[in-house]
Amino acid sequence: MKLEEFKNPSVLKNYSKDEMAELAEDVRSFLIEKLSVTGGHLGPNLGVVELTLALHQLFDSPKDKFIWDVGHQAYVHKILTGRAGQFDQLRQYKGLCGFPKRNESEHDVWETGHSSTSLSAAMGMAVARDLKGTDENVVAIIGDGALTGGMALEALNHIGHEQKDLIVVLNDNEMSIAPNVGALHSVLGRLRTAGKYQKAKEELEQLIKKIPAFGGKLATTAERVKDSLKYLLVSGIFFEEMGFTYLGPVDGHDFDDLKENLSYAKKTKGPVLIHVLTKKGKGYEPAEKDEKGTWHGLGPYKIESGEVVKKPGPPSYSGVFAETLKKVAKEDKRIVAITAAMPGGTKLDVFAKEFPDRMIDVGIAEQHATTMAGGLATQGMKPVFAVYSTFLQRGYDQIVHDVCRQNLNVVFAIDRAGLVGADGETHQGVFDIAYLRHLPNMKILMPKDENELQHMIYTATQYNDGPIAVRYPRGNGYGIKMDETLKVLPIGKWETVRDGNDACILSFGTMLPVAEEAVEQLAKEGISVKLVNANSAKPLDEELLHDLAKANMPVLTLEEACVQGGFGSAVLEFFHDHHYHNVEVNRMGIPDEFIEHGSVGQLLEEVGLTSAGVVEQLSTMLPRKQQRA
Repeated sequence: MKLEEFKNPSVLKNYSKDEMAELAEDVRSFLIEKLSVTGGHLGPNLGVVELTLALHQLFDSPKDKFIWDVGHQAYVHKILTGRAGQFDQLRQYKGLCGFPKRNESEHDVWETGHSSTSLSAAMGMAVARDLKGTDENVVAIIGDGALTGGMALEALNHIGHEQKDLIVVLNDNEMSIAPNVGALHSVLGRLRTAGKYQKAKEELEQLIKKIPAFGGKLATTAERVKDSLKYLLVSGIFFEEMGFTYLGPVDGHDFDDLKENLSYAKKTKGPVLIHVLTKKGKGYEPAEKDEKGTWHGLGPYKIESGEVVKKPGPPSYSGVFAETLKKVAKEDKRIVAITAAMPGGTKLDVFAKEFPDRMIDVGIAEQHATTMAGGLATQGMKPVFAVYSTFLQRGYDQIVHDVCRQNLNVVFAIDRAGLVGADGETHQGVFDIAYLRHLPNMKILMPKDENELQHMIYTATQYNDGPIAVRYPRGNGYGIKMDETLKVLPIGKWETVRDGNDACILSFGTMLPVAEEAVEQLAKEGISVKLVNANSAKPLDEELLHDLAKANMPVLTLEEACVQGGFGSAVLEFFHDHHYHNVEVNRMGIPDEFIEHGSVGQLLEEVGLTSAGVVEQLSTMLPRKQQRA
């Protein structure tokens, strides 16, 4: 059967071992070919081919519930559930989502994009099943990297206590995006090398049952012997102590081993954890040898050579951030860089090579990273937490309670701020202004280009009056000339890029080129528009805003972020609070909805954040201004 003909995974129940092995090869070839064109999460999916096939052969989706943590490894699941024919449009505008999506298929029962949520969701489904009196299996598939997230550990604790029938498949490939860190990773390492104890335990139980008059002291002694056997054969029985039946390690590329342990898990009462060892990128040599996380998620590549197709261009914003921080750290010994399992994505790997002792990777633990940064700050250090906007959401309480409340000198380098494109809803960095702006003591900056970014990073490291966030987008800069000498920028003083008399555009961050194009077009129509690079959302440039109000000039705010609670809202609040009720203010930004995947250009067009959209918006404001005059 061709992969495009798969409509329901139930057909796998009649497949022989040889047919399953052949299908696994077909799936790998399909993924390697399709993703070479579209890009996507290749490494994680190549690693779970046999595991996904075995799950769908032994369980009955969608009756049985599969919850894929993060969702990076759900492509094979999508192929088997009737979506192979859509892979030409994977992560493309209006095409197949790169993560599980409930409105795509009844087989996608939980939507993911951030890690460490699967166990909590699975527990919710198991509780609902028992309350309703149904009998479906609930299976969470979580990676060893995601297991370091605090939420996953909270869920493990609760599941083990409640003893619900629930299966956790721990996909252990020794990596998340980058190589894993932490003590739990070391525990799993010992388990990988310890071998199985389940078979030995069962053989011991069978032997005890053959002993006549079994009971009393002998029974007590036997239980102690079984417990000792566990400790002898498994170095650190972490999961058993948490209340789980532990099965493994299991070879994640051996159908017999998978089938035996998954079948046993289905029959076992209470929570079961199956420790499955897989090879990330299996079947494609460049991905198998990857140690930096390049093949976790990437753009198009050449199949034969494994060369990633990269368009030449200016340095990325992430690269400018990392190089600037490295430059500052040479002179400032207080600088400590922090990442939450993203050294490559944030480009802090280049910082780590020069300052290994001042680079800390906490794993997938944004909450811990935020509070740890606060702890560093109390001791006179200057912590810089580089984190994607969408992931910083996970440390929100710590930002409020531990950093802002104590007014600690922590720098938040917020990467992927704004629309990010192909990763879609779960990764669009459009909420951080709204969730940070209302916090006392917080400052929020965003540059118009890569040159201003390097000065902002320097400014943030020199700022010693509380927390400060510098947000910057995904992708490359504009290729402008970079200043050789870093300088401190005045915080809360905006830059007037162009003077005008009829209206004013306050552009926050990298929306400035869109605004410039609109201003040029309006100038040809005889309309004079003042253009301001409003590079701080907090504090505002109050002097400039007072001047605009006194001139009774219509104001349009422009931001690549949610319009509710964003930069434009701050401007509105200013005019209201100062009783400037006659100032006309319109806001342009991301509407009150989650933005799906597609190229950034397509998404900006969809929400109207274009020069044409700016011209149209200003055109509706100017006639009213003229009528008042």
